[in-house]
Amino acid sequence: MPNFGKMPSSRSNPLIRHIPPGQIPLAQTRRWRWVTERGLRVETGESTLARYRAVLAAGLAEVESVIPADGSLLIVLHPGAAPSDALYALLGEDVPFSPIAPGSLHLLPVEYGGAAGPDLIQLAHAAGLSVEAAIALHCSVEYRVMFIGFQPGFAYLHGTPTVLQQPRRGRPRTQVAAGSLAIGGAYTGIYPAMGPGGWNVIGRVRANVFDPLRDSPALLMPDDRVRFVP
Repeated sequence: MPNFGKMPSSRSNPLIRHIPPGQIPLAQTRRWRWVTERGLRVETGESTLARYRAVLAAGLAEVESVIPADGSLLIVLHPGAAPSDALYALLGEDVPFSPIAPGSLHLLPVEYGGAAGPDLIQLAHAAGLSVEAAIALHCSVEYRVMFIGFQPGFAYLHGTPTVLQQPRRGRPRTQVAAGSLAIGGAYTGIYPAMGPGGWNVIGRVRANVFDPLRDSPALLMPDDRVRFVP
């Protein structure tokens, strides 16, 4: 699995306070809540990636890892550690949405339509576009990796043009080919491995987006940018 925001161990750090979750002041829990003994789920809205970067940049000793999700962060603490005053302050600050993604830019070649994209014709029709216009529109924008989920290395890409956004299929497929490029609601995604899926498949990416033998198994990470090349 990708190693999101891994922090150094806290076992030898004497500055970490050990406070039971029940003793945390109520005023400091309004933006987040405990989800496990060590996990804090933080409501972030559109500022998910900005807050993700802020927590990582703070380098707080009690934080083991930070995992972005859809409108929230999961902050995992080291065993036995408790949130510090610095973390309390960070969670209470307003962090504005940042339209600029500082991550790597990936240019990914795509085979659109045909056997590789069986839902493209229907999606283009629903959008009132020709297939060629739908492909051109999908390739015209730069996407941003918001978070990873569903499968290891499955990146949820923000930026799908509104007219191309379609709900999940009414009947999911039992098998979707690895590399399939698909649209589900407001997100575009790439299936890293063959498996079931309910998104609208419009093409196939000619790139291995997840390889457990690579030093960094996931090709795409939160804050990365993606452009598709037909």
